[in-house]
Amino acid sequence: TPPTYIGALEGITRDAVMELARKMGIKVEERIFNRYEVFIADECFLTGTAAEIIPVVKVDGRIIGDGRPGNITKKLTEEFRKLTQTTGTPIYE
Repeated sequence: TPPTYIGALEGITRDAVMELARKMGIKVEERIFNRYEVFIADECFLTGTAAEIIPVVKVDGRIIGDGRPGNITKKLTEEFRKLTQTTGTPIYE
């Protein structure tokens, strides 16, 4: 993930997903990367408060990985949903 000092937002979702990934044994690295690295990635996703975890399957018309959400993205999404259903304060009743 890009570091926050270059423009990535310090979001609650971002932090939660990075923590979940570490707990799942997935290497998390904050560093600057270039477009080529995105193009050759096996998979890619974005995080956001409303969006939660969004798989990225295409960037600038180029398919990322096999063009489908990857296994890591799927596992993180599943674990994030479990987390949001069991922690926090509901905003509705």
